[in-house]
Amino acid sequence: MTRVLNSLTTVVLRSATFLLEKPVHSSLSTRRRRGVLNSLVVGLIVGSTTAGLVALAGLTPVQAEDASSSAVRVTAQDQDPDFVNAPFPQLAVTVSQTKDLTSQGVLVSWKGGKQSSVPGSTGGTNFLQIMQCWGDDPDDPTQPDRTTCQYGGFHTPGATRDNTVETEDVAEEDLEYTSIGGSLANPTYTSIPFRSATGKTIASVVNGKKDETVNVNTNEFFTDSTTNEIPWSGSGADGSGTAKFEIQTAVQTPGLGCGESITQPDGTTAPRSCWLVIVPRAENDPGVTGITKSGLFWESWKHHLAVKLDFKPLSIACNIGAAERQVSGSELAALAIRSWQPRLCTSQGGAAYTLSTTADSDSLRTALTSDEAPLALASRPYSEGLEDSLVYAPVALTGVSIGFSIDRQPVASGELPEDIASKTGTAFTSINLTPRLLAKLLSYSYLDSLPTLADKTHLGLRGQPASNPRNLTMDPDFLAINDPEWQYESLISPSLADLLIPQGRSDTAWQVWRYIMSDKDAVDFLAGRPDPWGMVVNPWNSTNAEVNPAEVGFEAPREDFPKADPTEQPAQADGSLPLNIVAWRPYTNDLDQSAYLALRGDGQLLGPWDIQASPPKYPKAPRAVSGYQRVLALSDTASAARYQVVSASLLNGAGQFVAPTPESFLAAAAAMTPAAGQDQVYEFDSSSANADAAPTAYPLTMPVYAVANPRSKDSEARADYAAFIRYAATAGQQPGTDFGQLPMGYAPIPKGWETQALAAADAIQTGPKVPAPQPSGGSVPPASRPAANNASSGGGAVVPNAPASGSGPQNPAATGESAGLVLGGPTPKDPDVGPIGSAVPIGALAGLGAALAVPFMTRTRGKRL
Repeated sequence: MTRVLNSLTTVVLRSATFLLEKPVHSSLSTRRRRGVLNSLVVGLIVGSTTAGLVALAGLTPVQAEDASSSAVRVTAQDQDPDFVNAPFPQLAVTVSQTKDLTSQGVLVSWKGGKQSSVPGSTGGTNFLQIMQCWGDDPDDPTQPDRTTCQYGGFHTPGATRDNTVETEDVAEEDLEYTSIGGSLANPTYTSIPFRSATGKTIASVVNGKKDETVNVNTNEFFTDSTTNEIPWSGSGADGSGTAKFEIQTAVQTPGLGCGESITQPDGTTAPRSCWLVIVPRAENDPGVTGITKSGLFWESWKHHLAVKLDFKPLSIACNIGAAERQVSGSELAALAIRSWQPRLCTSQGGAAYTLSTTADSDSLRTALTSDEAPLALASRPYSEGLEDSLVYAPVALTGVSIGFSIDRQPVASGELPEDIASKTGTAFTSINLTPRLLAKLLSYSYLDSLPTLADKTHLGLRGQPASNPRNLTMDPDFLAINDPEWQYESLISPSLADLLIPQGRSDTAWQVWRYIMSDKDAVDFLAGRPDPWGMVVNPWNSTNAEVNPAEVGFEAPREDFPKADPTEQPAQADGSLPLNIVAWRPYTNDLDQSAYLALRGDGQLLGPWDIQASPPKYPKAPRAVSGYQRVLALSDTASAARYQVVSASLLNGAGQFVAPTPESFLAAAAAMTPAAGQDQVYEFDSSSANADAAPTAYPLTMPVYAVANPRSKDSEARADYAAFIRYAATAGQQPGTDFGQLPMGYAPIPKGWETQALAAADAIQTGPKVPAPQPSGGSVPPASRPAANNASSGGGAVVPNAPASGSGPQNPAATGESAGLVLGGPTPKDPDVGPIGSAVPIGALAGLGAALAVPFMTRTRGKRL
């Protein structure tokens, strides 16, 4: 108890010190600083009581199981027989996840390299190439076969499958893939074929003869727009580096066939394994100056490192005759449902649940008004006028991600510090954003967010030349709150002037705008007041009707992300058609695609007008290769985690920049308040006093509720929906990568939320005779408890259609004594406050935000099977 109190005291004193200092950003107002300081003091006093200590202990979350537990480390000394002559003899590479893989991203990190130079007329120097291969070497099954590697699609120097070579430089191992020439007009040519998993081979050298009709670098199996290879990934001055690699399955790349079911020697079937291959490249290829030859040629390939990749099955057969149940609404729970589905539908009597992502509000209206409505998913309550008789069951705790893939490109002129220059081409791993910066991105107020030749005079002070920055990274507002290193960067791209955003309506959009409108600086900017550096809002997105050319103020919060500026780039003399903002910066299909494009460095840019096309058009520009990526994307944290997209840290109501992590989600959950008109639903309100007193809370944290009408006449559907909720709220909250577990990008729901969900499941299954569950008293939802306490037996299935009892299945090893958790139910002195479980005592609440200051490493990974 003393240790807990001391910890709380330390946190309060540190927070108080911060609050008494000059704020790092004007968004931390005097009102907020005083409010937080008062709350912390009150929280410390009350925290000294027994009830306060109990609450504090319960709010100390246990870190979720790390999905990188299948990480593998390989070294040149272990795998390369000739490592002494390798480009980097001390190279050690770690792959973050190698089992239970699907279409996703993995993090490849390394040490022991050398400082790199970026590609130019050659492939660069001292870098790594990374690729995915499907076949085993017939001479050594413990190694990959280079003819089965997806490589060459970008056509960049040093990264093609074929090259002309000097005859004397051809390695013996490459002779079978070589056409020997004898003149300048007929040079010697080596080409490594691609042997696909389908059985077809793409080869431009057959029986020692070159076939001019075959292109081994662009073919039916991969092109520059589909390949996942990384032709260049550089190291810093210390020889270390990281890269996000896209893992592809047979669904995306039949030529690799990874994860497809194949017959094993014993007659059973299993998903096909594949390889992740890392090829180190030095400074020169044999016989030439610079890196210009293929990494598949033997002299480079012989130094490769390889890691075996094991995949989840690409499909799961549900029980024959299983009922099919529709789930409709929020995309935020999509990855969790995809994981839960195999456990649910293969259980005895289990149903198959199919998710259709639609507007959250539409799914709620349908659930309320239709007797055959799908189970709805939403983060906000129904609010369209009819009496809300729906039952809300919390099943997920997640958030919205502002993801980015930005590689360094320092200015070419002036004095450049050596430590800055040495990082050229490597990726940034952190940025800070404020509500005002988000408002700028979403209001298309940066110059490059509009077509190049469009009239942009309105993106500046009235009557003055345009004064707005070209993009986020050039904005003094951004530079003031981020690492000084950004001031040396010269990053130009329209995809840094806005966000990749999904089309349609959603509670996600509402929460983003709500976050923006909670901040006075952002509100003032949208109303037309210049920021301290003179930047002004795009008037078409101004909330001030006197500023907005439409003579109607832009309304926020709202459920969508409109592209309101009608400005067009006019038709040009070359015949190019007018170009508006929607064509210039297109929407993505969903949050998942936004994260996927960020992983691939695809900013959805347009190329120049192609008069040769039929019909002529603006083609899509090629995506950027590693080292030149510039993408900002709005996604959900689960998709960002799946695809290894790094998320920005956001300024919260307490004046802290916080990244999305399980801990920051739980801190936000503890500071949530009931939604207006519906006490079953909690929301994180950045303008609330609770948010001001929660310095470790991530401000775009969102709950997801499974919602149904207990008055529905379909009792079988109600029973299946209840079974879904029971699994989701218990065994489905066990973090991990296996089917049935909770993917990264979510936090296990707090204990009280589980209790509410189980009571809601009973109410839904029983029907109108059972009253809807009511949340506990107090102004906040119940506090969190460790993730392991939410699971029944390592992710096993809950028996469908069985009513819940008590608080649901528990893991006895983590129920409280060893972890010091008491918040699962009321203490002896607490009143019985209903099925949602014990809420944080109101007196202790004010200081509990600070008590959640538990450090947690930001993890990002990633929805495409």
